[in-house]
Amino acid sequence: MRLDAEYVLPLRWADDAGLAELVGYLTGVRDLVDVTVVDGSEPERFRAHAHALPAGVRHLPAEPWPGHNGKVAGVMTGLRTARHDRVVLADDDVRYDDGALRAVVGMLDAADLVRPQNVFDPAPWHARWDTGRSLLNRALGHDYPGTLAVRRSLVLDAGGYDGDVLFENLELIRTVRAAGGRVIAADRIGVVRRPPELGHFLRQRVRQAYDDFAQPARLVAELAVLPLALASARRPRRLLAGVLAVVALAEVGRRRAGGRRLFPATASLWAPAWLAERAVCAWLAVGARVRGGVRYSDGRLLRAATPLRVLRRRHMHRSAAQATT
Repeated sequence: MRLDAEYVLPLRWADDAGLAELVGYLTGVRDLVDVTVVDGSEPERFRAHAHALPAGVRHLPAEPWPGHNGKVAGVMTGLRTARHDRVVLADDDVRYDDGALRAVVGMLDAADLVRPQNVFDPAPWHARWDTGRSLLNRALGHDYPGTLAVRRSLVLDAGGYDGDVLFENLELIRTVRAAGGRVIAADRIGVVRRPPELGHFLRQRVRQAYDDFAQPARLVAELAVLPLALASARRPRRLLAGVLAVVALAEVGRRRAGGRRLFPATASLWAPAWLAERAVCAWLAVGARVRGGVRYSDGRLLRAATPLRVLRRRHMHRSAAQATT
């Protein structure tokens, strides 16, 4: 049975090495929901994608949207043109199976936004390294996946979301909350994510650390890790105790909400390595902030995301203005 939902995939590729695998995946998704690919690639690649995508998959160019984050333009194009109110937004490396897709779409009957849990498959060393981040996020709250399911109507009624931020998924989540929408963290629903190439993974380290300017308390904690580690360098027992505490915290995240079914028993052991990396990259992110923002595409983005209180104030002003017209 097909679902009353739309699958929107924002795409911007300069290299089509993974195109055949993506086409095979979308061929299966197409049988379950309507699919729209919003393509911001250069003209030559756009034409190649239009030729390769399976019949029934709608292929559109990204429409202009205020801001420098091209993914937001792709998402908003997909939402504005979607044929259904229930919309699954997914990066090009996300791979739903039928069960996860049905579950996430079904949860939109009781929510305005659903955030499932991404799980890397396959899992080379750098994917396992980054899984440490996911487990710590789960222990302290919830992880941030590369896919969200949303109610189209609420996002459009809110006027869309800011395209001048780096952490666009968090911006969308906060926009839905500011508009009074209900957000569900579906931590038990695992959705496969293909790991990036190693070079891409390495290039993303400072950019991902920059996201934490949207969460100041977390950023302060990460900035404190490096000085504390250096101060403990001559006290190996203290340093070892800190490493074990990080592993234990990651294990709490692995055991939360059915995580043992999603993550292998060794996953928590990678968390100290990830935190050590973040302890350095957080300071590099501060340096990028001083220089005017982190590099993104052919420019820089200064803001990671908008504070929730600011978005709520904007929504109140927007609602008041609409009520007087």
